[in-house]
Amino acid sequence: MIAAAAGILLVTAAILVGHAIQNRNGTLRAQWPPLLASWDPHLGPGTPAALAMAVLVVAYGPPLAARLPWRGLLAAAWAGSTAWVFSMALIDGWYRGVERRLTTKHEYLRVIDRFDDIPATLSDFTNHIVIGEPGNWPAHVAGHPPGATLTFVWLDRIGLGGGAWAAVWCVVVGSSAVLAALITVRVLAGEHLARRAAPFLVLAPAAVWAGVSADGYFAAVAAWSVALLALAATRRVRFPAAAAVGGGLLFGWTCYLSYGLGLMAAVLLVVLVLARTARPVVPFLLGALVVPAAFTLAGFNWWTAYHLLVERYYQGAGGIRPYAYWVWANLACAVLASGLAAVAGVRRSASYAFGAVRELRTGAGGVRRTGNGAPHAPAQRLALLVLAALVALLAADLSGMSKAETERIWQPFLLWLLPAAALLPARNARYWLVASVVPALLINHLLWTGW
Repeated sequence: MIAAAAGILLVTAAILVGHAIQNRNGTLRAQWPPLLASWDPHLGPGTPAALAMAVLVVAYGPPLAARLPWRGLLAAAWAGSTAWVFSMALIDGWYRGVERRLTTKHEYLRVIDRFDDIPATLSDFTNHIVIGEPGNWPAHVAGHPPGATLTFVWLDRIGLGGGAWAAVWCVVVGSSAVLAALITVRVLAGEHLARRAAPFLVLAPAAVWAGVSADGYFAAVAAWSVALLALAATRRVRFPAAAAVGGGLLFGWTCYLSYGLGLMAAVLLVVLVLARTARPVVPFLLGALVVPAAFTLAGFNWWTAYHLLVERYYQGAGGIRPYAYWVWANLACAVLASGLAAVAGVRRSASYAFGAVRELRTGAGGVRRTGNGAPHAPAQRLALLVLAALVALLAADLSGMSKAETERIWQPFLLWLLPAAALLPARNARYWLVASVVPALLINHLLWTGW
């Protein structure tokens, strides 16, 4: 409760201080800090569906998650997450909330026609990152490696062009991140905690920004990389080496979707630590080299592009937004996008940290149980996974390359904070779900977020 209250105070401070700075000199470049949003109370066709989803999952989610067969739970979680994200997006209406989102002047779909010759465009990609160069890319295209834009180019090539199909892709694929997280938690920390985490993953407050942004899709790719490595490391699949190669391929692709997602290596490393094996490392690395090799052979240099992006970042809002505010206000955005249950769960994870390290050093299995009935060792392993994601998030924050918009940009990291809610007392699960969902519904109905 103290941790949740601290989260509320952090958000309140970010709002009050942010509005004072923005009203004084406008340097935050955000109309409703700390969120990139504007005041716009509204209802929409998604309102009844979002309210219904919230009520149903709060009321029936925890018992259903405990009783459903595992595969049935996975199917229900994916369907529930997809419905939740779509209903939240439709609060803004189909055109404004879904179809138009990825077609605005900053988005990927504005440059599809410039990729008619993909190899030639890739070799010339870095020449259009910096502002002032002829034909410089829109903000999101310049701000990401070309893998992000190529996704929508390939969708267009197979006949799924336009904003509607791009949005559906991001929501449906992005929602599968819930499955990856559940599978990972199950193989590393046990099915009991995975089932406890399921309702919180389904009703993730980040749905406000996942519907519709490409970052939800990025989160899913990164999450499946982690899940495949976890399956390979624990040998819970028939062909562990193939799973490791697949995880590596997806991690390589992740790094060519967003420059900052190389930080997911912290979560991948903890997976190996928890599994106490280095066996999958070689096939994982072999898979991870495929995508960089392909892009390099096509003429795209990741490191050159990243350094040019830094220059582009400071040419725009990144060079104006004050680090002294955003370095802590970003964390307020993370509170809103992950929810108070995740905040309380992270606090619980921190309390398990020393025990988790001690267990790993001694190799103790641990059968003692916590006061809420969860075995110590599984809780400690889940805590270590959560804290690894938190470390990656904090590194992104301190880098100064994520000033504002982190409620959207940090979705691949925030996903792994949500399972921490499984460490909270089961008897209070519904209250924590309400505490996370109500602010998300208010944000989506009171603000225009742009995603």
